[in-house]
Amino acid sequence: AAVRALADREERVRALVFREEAFETMRRLGASEVVAADMRDPEALRVAASGVGTIYHICPNVHPDEVAIGESAIAAARSAGVERFVYHSVLLPAVEAMPHHWLKHGVERRLRDSGLQFRGVLGVPYGTDVEMSLVDLEDVAEAAAVVLTSPGHEGATYELCGPEAIAVTGIADSLERQLGRPVRAEFEEVEDWERTAGATGLGEYQVDALVRMFRYYDRNDFTGSSEALRRLLGRQPTSFEEFAARTVESRSRAT
Repeated sequence: AAVRALADREERVRALVFREEAFETMRRLGASEVVAADMRDPEALRVAASGVGTIYHICPNVHPDEVAIGESAIAAARSAGVERFVYHSVLLPAVEAMPHHWLKHGVERRLRDSGLQFRGVLGVPYGTDVEMSLVDLEDVAEAAAVVLTSPGHEGATYELCGPEAIAVTGIADSLERQLGRPVRAEFEEVEDWERTAGATGLGEYQVDALVRMFRYYDRNDFTGSSEALRRLLGRQPTSFEEFAARTVESRSRAT
């Protein structure tokens, strides 16, 4: 989404992917150049950053090496003389009860100490049965494009949240209206999810981190203000209902 948003602004984008199979997808989205590299390889990141003016860094989801990867990305940016560095983090990164959030907090600390003109772009993970300030991926991408291409954001950290607090029941209701067929919100015990998670390819660390996240959600809502995103976009952020309507319409046209 960020590649597409930047391409729409006629910016040249070098997309970094893990597998060469993703090259064609990135080119269709508007990337001017696509390179493949393992983010755990500092030298590969240094080469990928060469000649780049701005970096939007998003680590693979729930990765146990997030801090080391972040350090390598920051080092590559400094080596290449990158002018702007945007780190895609999460809401409430300093919550130790969610290990993968805490790792992102570690990267944020290193970014603050790096001397780079950082712009923290903060997204949210997916919801369970508690209220969450879900943010539209397209809004996150548009906000990223704003801070990557306009001045005045040095040293800023933005918590990007949608305009409403919505639970999975509200999500189900919205999807039911847009799809025109019944959609039910159903709670799944964390223990049941854990028993089947291994079959999806998640490793031990990922399973443990996500289980802790789900348990955190059981004790707390995961909501925030949409004001920062509204100011960056210059408009009201997209509601889940609007997102669902757009997605359903897009899929209908595709079929």
